[in-house]
Amino acid sequence: MNNPLQLSLVSFKKGAYIIVEGKQRADAFYIIRSGNVRISKEVEVVEEEGGNMLNPGDFFGVVSTMSSHSHIETAQAVTDVTLISVRRDQYGLLIEKNAPVALKIIQQFSRKMRYLDEALTRITLKSSAAESVSHLFNIAEYYARQSQYNQAYYAYYQYIKYCPSGSHINTAKERMAKIKPYAKVVYLETKTDEFTRSYPKDTMIFSENQPGQEMYIIQKGSIKITKIMNDNEVMLAILKAGDMFGEMSLLEDKPRSASAVAHEDSVLMAVNKANFKRMVSTQPQIITKLTQILSERIWFIYKQLANTQLSDPLGRLYDAMLIQLEKNRIAVSNEAYTFDFGPGELVNMVGIQKDEGNMLVRKLFENKKLKIVDNKIHSTDIKDIETQTNYYRKMERIEKSRRMNKL
Repeated sequence: MNNPLQLSLVSFKKGAYIIVEGKQRADAFYIIRSGNVRISKEVEVVEEEGGNMLNPGDFFGVVSTMSSHSHIETAQAVTDVTLISVRRDQYGLLIEKNAPVALKIIQQFSRKMRYLDEALTRITLKSSAAESVSHLFNIAEYYARQSQYNQAYYAYYQYIKYCPSGSHINTAKERMAKIKPYAKVVYLETKTDEFTRSYPKDTMIFSENQPGQEMYIIQKGSIKITKIMNDNEVMLAILKAGDMFGEMSLLEDKPRSASAVAHEDSVLMAVNKANFKRMVSTQPQIITKLTQILSERIWFIYKQLANTQLSDPLGRLYDAMLIQLEKNRIAVSNEAYTFDFGPGELVNMVGIQKDEGNMLVRKLFENKKLKIVDNKIHSTDIKDIETQTNYYRKMERIEKSRRMNKL
């Protein structure tokens, strides 16, 4: 028996606010049927791709709805508008009935993730990621210096494959021969006929800057996502069973933006472009899950970008803790809470240099409601973290207004 997809139409007059940034419990997103909508954010770090004016066929509110987080933007009707409202629980059915809409959402999300990630890298690491495929040699060299021969061997191999006339080709071949007895690698080449693959701990699934045409669903184990920046390995995430990764290269035919390494023995399901297109129409639950994952990542990166705009570094530490509370769906109350990271990791999250970070940590713990328990940050009253964050945000608005008035 087919379930009918019954979407509701809603109308707003010119000037009306449709969604408001910061409002909790987003339970529906909108597709514009007629009229125009303007998107804005309290902290505009990077402009939306294609600008902030949306037209018929465009959609908004998907990130907050599908991630079950607060809205990250405000939408206002520029003209009288008619919108199609899609509830979170209708998304799977929408995919079944209208696969192109789901594909459009996912492809837009993938592009958005890439340019937001690049913006965050520029701002927090004061650097831009090298995009040339020749960067594979630098990645291999980094891992070789760390005696991480599995990753080094894999990256040298990919460098030789994709840069056969590269300036470091002879060095790469020599290094590969030298470390081969110590390297354990699997799937140096893509096995197009093998969709379920096993990766022992510390083996590389793919390297940043390597071309890629597959995404992966973790069946068992966990995967570490990393990036080499300024000759340091920056850990971006640890993904667990049920998570997906590598979708940006699959959807956009662009090089990998980060490396994926087995954090423990892992089993992955590989999905290529042909399989993915079939999945969109035949397995809506997987596409729903992918949309939720991308929504969660985009929501989090927007929050991180907004954090970079707080000029008081102590305010950034409080804001980063509040972001983590919402990310983990911890209700703000007067209850106690222990974060799963320590002060050093908190400083790294906001991209503050170590020397300044040590001074800030001492200042942070002048607040008697914060302490260190088993090397983790413990708050005796998480409501206070919200209060402190709101204070610093308010000071930022006052200072910004003062600067604007001077112009």
